[in-house]
Amino acid sequence: MNNHALVYLTEDASHDAIIEHINEEAFGPGRLARAAARIREQGPHDRSLSFICADDGETIASVRMTAVDAGGVKGHLLGPLAVRPSHKNQGIGRELVRIAVDAARRAGSEAVILVGDPPYYMPLGFEKVAYAALDFPGPVDPARVLVVPLTGDVHIRLKGKIAWRQR
Repeated sequence: MNNHALVYLTEDASHDAIIEHINEEAFGPGRLARAAARIREQGPHDRSLSFICADDGETIASVRMTAVDAGGVKGHLLGPLAVRPSHKNQGIGRELVRIAVDAARRAGSEAVILVGDPPYYMPLGFEKVAYAALDFPGPVDPARVLVVPLTGDVHIRLKGKIAWRQR
């Protein structure tokens, strides 16, 4: 693959079908039963903070952001993040995360939260949330709840219910 063909773009409605396919390919049908999916069902994601990567015009990866209230924090839930198998391990997912977190910061978000693999996300600036501090609408492994605090007091206020919010 030639990296010079990669383009990162803001998601729009024309990407919906391929993003659904990429997420199904990456996570299978069980993805819809996850606690984070329960939050995403409550309302639409924020397209202005969601991005795709295209290789020579073909969408090969995406990341979505959903506005949430997380305890006392107005933040964004990152995910799903998915990359086609043909393009894995090339830094595309990391770049999508970087772009999404930077966009959330510019938009005034107080935090970017996710449920994910700490060894992957912690080198990208994510930190562990206090154990069981957030109450998700379904089971979640508290050790996998991570945050990039975008304001200084996020960890103190990041306690309670996490739910979709109107942006």
